[in-house]
Amino acid sequence: MSPFFVVSLLLGLIFGQTASLCAPSEYTIHVEKRECAYCLAINTTICAGFCMTRDSNGKKLLLKSALSQNVCTYKEMQYRTALIPGCPQHTLPYYSYPVAVSCKCGKCNTDYSDCVRERLRTNYCTKPQKLCNL
Repeated sequence: MSPFFVVSLLLGLIFGQTASLCAPSEYTIHVEKRECAYCLAINTTICAGFCMTRDSNGKKLLLKSALSQNVCTYKEMQYRTALIPGCPQHTLPYYSYPVAVSCKCGKCNTDYSDCVRERLRTNYCTKPQKLCNL
């Protein structure tokens, strides 16, 4: 191997982002309200993928800040609002959701991300479905 290749590989491992595969991914959200007649399937983008992380074997020797793991999270996002069809007049028929514009590997921000393991999949409709492509 050439010295240039070895140095490039080492720098990539040190900085981590070169091997990260964190990017906006297509995702469908299913939204229902008890009062409304339909379930709305919304096509959006979320941040998903792999981020380089380090295994910290010396947990007792390191500061707590050094133990946090990087996750694939939003760098830029926008909020959009969809109208859920078939809602009575006394019900707010709107649902706001995030759209990932760009993503990054970084610490998980609980203000706008779910930072725990994936829960049971409940992303489905129990009512007739309408599709929303925004």
